[in-house]
Amino acid sequence: MLLHQQFVRMAKRYANKLAVIDRTTDKRVTYSRALIGALILSSKFKEYEEGFIGVMIPTSAGSALATVGALMSGRVPVMINYSTGAEINARYAQQKCKFKTIITSKALLEKIKCPAIEGMVMIEDIMAGVTTGDKLKAALKSKLPVNLLLKTIHKGDENDTAAILFTSGSEKDPKAVQLTHKNIASNIENFGNYVNVSDQDIILANLVFFHVFGLTVNLWVTFYYGMTMVTYANPLDFQTVCTIAREERPTIMVGTPSFFWGYLHKSEPGDFKSIRIMVSGADKCPDALRDGYMKKHGVTLLEGYGATETSPVISVNSHKYNRPGSTGRVVPGVIVRVENFETGEECKVRETGKILVKGDSVMKGYFGDPELTTEALKGGWYNTGDMGFMDEDKYLWHAGRFKRFVKIGGEMVSLVKVENTLEKHLPTGVSCCVVDVSDEIRGSSIIATVTIEVNKSEILKKMGDELPNIALPKHFIVIRELPMMSSGKIDFRTVTKIVQEILSNPERAASEVETLTEEQS
Repeated sequence: MLLHQQFVRMAKRYANKLAVIDRTTDKRVTYSRALIGALILSSKFKEYEEGFIGVMIPTSAGSALATVGALMSGRVPVMINYSTGAEINARYAQQKCKFKTIITSKALLEKIKCPAIEGMVMIEDIMAGVTTGDKLKAALKSKLPVNLLLKTIHKGDENDTAAILFTSGSEKDPKAVQLTHKNIASNIENFGNYVNVSDQDIILANLVFFHVFGLTVNLWVTFYYGMTMVTYANPLDFQTVCTIAREERPTIMVGTPSFFWGYLHKSEPGDFKSIRIMVSGADKCPDALRDGYMKKHGVTLLEGYGATETSPVISVNSHKYNRPGSTGRVVPGVIVRVENFETGEECKVRETGKILVKGDSVMKGYFGDPELTTEALKGGWYNTGDMGFMDEDKYLWHAGRFKRFVKIGGEMVSLVKVENTLEKHLPTGVSCCVVDVSDEIRGSSIIATVTIEVNKSEILKKMGDELPNIALPKHFIVIRELPMMSSGKIDFRTVTKIVQEILSNPERAASEVETLTEEQS
């Protein structure tokens, strides 16, 4: 199944239905208008070199249609992160994937103070150059029967790359993940069938499209099923997102725990009463967050798990099969193996090991990195780099990144487990992050960061009832605002740097923590 061709089928079937409600620009675009817009952009993109084409536009109708138009023109969209280091990310993408043209927005560049670099083409200029003849030609083409219309756009193969997405690059240079039409389409069907998505759903699409969670679950799920998406460019504008949810009455919403915390605090009872599927992913979902949505909104917050390289959904809880604390059952069409990280043998029930994934949704590979691809993909199995276990009822439990395990006194300690335990004993609304700071003399030290001062001795006493002494934090450090990545995850790398700086120079800690977090955000 080719994604852009599926969009055309849905656009023809639901011509008068709203495809996009763009709350950033206050535009409402029907599928018939969306099809015309995508055809116009497709014709314009054919003026640029073949192969890859960058897309750097905030979540909006324009961003969605530029992504579709790129595929319709035979180009492959390279989704560029504009939230942090936009200029560096744009240049890196051009160099890594060896292309020139980046479709971006003049308004965006002005807002984020990013200079226009060689190869950037403004979407505003493209639209200003659209003639009456262009519009008429696209409108007439859109009226063709679907089979004839499909012959006028790029055909291709399901194993062709449908998007390039970049990993966060928190440890090394970002990797360029190649996701094919088959990867994304299979994941949409597997996830959609499992949680019962239909063309009647309305999705609140406020995640960025340069992350796989937004690209697959917000953009392509919508167009694959012929749903309506309500776009908003800033997921951190918590108050406005709650207002949009109340006014537009979406039925599906996905996001990260940090975003959901913001919406919970800023919302009024009833804001999310239309939501029937609410899924949290990309980071662990605290019990307090689930409880908060149930108490305030009567909505069950479900937890899922995925990765960029798996398009992304691996497992998810559903209303039928929901075990809070787990990441749910593995979705149909995906195979998971939990393997002992030392012996390579398959783990027993509830034995923690490396999570390996196989199936049609697993990426083609990393573009330009055959060695990294070989390292990550062995025998069709993708090594997620995550640790977890399977319980007796086939629910997958995520224990954290392999790199978030630390060896202390010969024992493997999960920093995620320490965090989960700490969270349970913190006052409501207080966030935390646990990191490991290594020292050549003393070895590893577990450090807890919290957003306000807490009663450390009381909390450690409670944690000591659940964890061994080696897993208890050695220090508590206050960071008023924990730095976040654009995906909504806590930026562990930056937190660790801040902690190291504070520990090496404690006298300036109290006055500079807030400044440090602002600079790193």
